[in-house]
This record gives sequence, structure tokens and C-alpha cells, in this order.
Amino acid sequence: MSDDRYYVHLLAVLAGFRLTVLANRLGCEDEFLLKLHDRLIEGLACAIARVQSVTALERQLANEPDEGGLAAFQLHGEEECFARFRITLLDDLEIDFDTHEYRVNGGDWHYALSADCDGIEISSPRLVALTDAELSTLAPIVRAIRSEAGIGISIARVIYG
Repeated sequence: MSDDRYYVHLLAVLAGFRLTVLANRLGCEDEFLLKLHDRLIEGLACAIARVQSVTALERQLANEPDEGGLAAFQLHGEEECFARFRITLLDDLEIDFDTHEYRVNGGDWHYALSADCDGIEISSPRLVALTDAELSTLAPIVRAIRSEAGIGISIARVIYG
């Protein structure tokens, strides 16, 4: 079983960051930055829900016998899911290097492979991280969330070509 104090602390940290982002959003006038704030607020709410699920399972294991081991199995799965948890604020890019296909933001798969009389070319898009200037007051908050909560946050846009 995991350290329940860690998850209680993490829950408080995530809730605090969510409030910070909500407060920071009030001073934001740029539509693009408002969208990033909203997505970060939503992502933090999802992280909070995942941590609450872990703590509920820990509480269940502490208070009830688990003859079949189902609660322990669920707890292990929730902890693994949270360890891989990631918040994507802008674009998400998946590339299948075996088939030379890519998709952006969960959309349709596209071929990155093209052939003509000059040969074969693979042209996949790439992700480019936004700069601190583009993120404005959200940049230090994102860095703090990454370092204090250990949650991966992707803030990048897809560039073709």
C-alpha cells in the first residue's frame, strides 16, 4: 500500500494550484490564454479526481478486508494511471513510426510517407513548445505544477513541414 499522507498532500497541492489558475484567469483578456487556462483547470480537476480515487481505495483497504485482492489490484492500477497522468493544453501529436502515420489531437490518421520519381519522403509534423512570452503569467504556474506535483504538462503546437 502507498503512503496515504503523500496523496493527501498532493490533493491539497493540486487544489491550491487549481485555485491559483482560476484566480490568474480573472486577469486574462487574451482569448487564446483563456483557452489554455480553461484546459489547465480541467486537467487539474481530472488529476484531483484521480488522486481522490486513490485515497478512497486506500481508505477501503484500511477499513475492510480484501479477501479477493480486488481493491489492492484497483489501487495499484489507479497509482499506475496517475504516474502516467499528463495534461495537454494545446496540441497532441501521435506518430506511428512503424506505419509512418500520424494524427493530431486524436483525429484521423494521415500518412507521412510520400513517393514520387525522386524517391521516398517522410514528412511528419512536429511539436514546438510555446515560449514563456506566449504563455504570459501562466508560465510560472505551469513550471510550479510540474515541479511540485510532478505532473507532466504539454503546451506545444503542431508545426507542419
